[in-house]
Amino acid sequence: MTPTKTTQLGRIRFSLWILVAAAVLALGGAYFVRTIGVREPPPVTVGEADVRSEFSLTDHNGNHVTEADFLGRWQLVFFGFTHCPDICPTTLAFMANVLDRFGDEVERVAPIFITVDPTRDTPEVMAEYVQAFHPKLVGLTGSEAEVAAAAQSFRVYYERMEEETAPDGYLMAHSGHIYLMTTEGRFEDVFREGEQSAADMAADILARMNGKQ
Repeated sequence: MTPTKTTQLGRIRFSLWILVAAAVLALGGAYFVRTIGVREPPPVTVGEADVRSEFSLTDHNGNHVTEADFLGRWQLVFFGFTHCPDICPTTLAFMANVLDRFGDEVERVAPIFITVDPTRDTPEVMAEYVQAFHPKLVGLTGSEAEVAAAAQSFRVYYERMEEETAPDGYLMAHSGHIYLMTTEGRFEDVFREGEQSAADMAADILARMNGKQ
């Protein structure tokens, strides 16, 4: 091999080493940025749920009430109907269990059951129904428009479903959430019967009421 060819091969090898070194640096840099240097910022959630305690209804004693009558107390609100075969009695029994665990603190809570079937759930019917679950439970009913407005403020779904085997030939489909509202009527949280024990739910709410959460 002549000295000229040897020099050319040396230059080629040198160039190849430069390319390899550049590739290694580029890959290393990308790995460093991805794993150590730059991280995507976490998602940021702002604002609050558009769930409001706003209603103008009639309680199970026949009195006209609004959300203002419950200000100063934490509200536990559940929507349903007295002919409900399963979700309502189960959830209201669960709510009663939670209330019993509050002890004296139960006076700071307004447990409210709002019907989505005002045609059948008159104040008299509501009175008999809610008292079967807990003496503190307040039953609320009203006109079709008043109930619809209350459900809208809580973002509650309900719908009449024709069912031949049901009393009067229909049922009311509805969501099964229990809303926890603050003493100012603002949305705090939502619960479902079966997703935690009554003891855990009571402890959770008591902690919020006493500023420990």
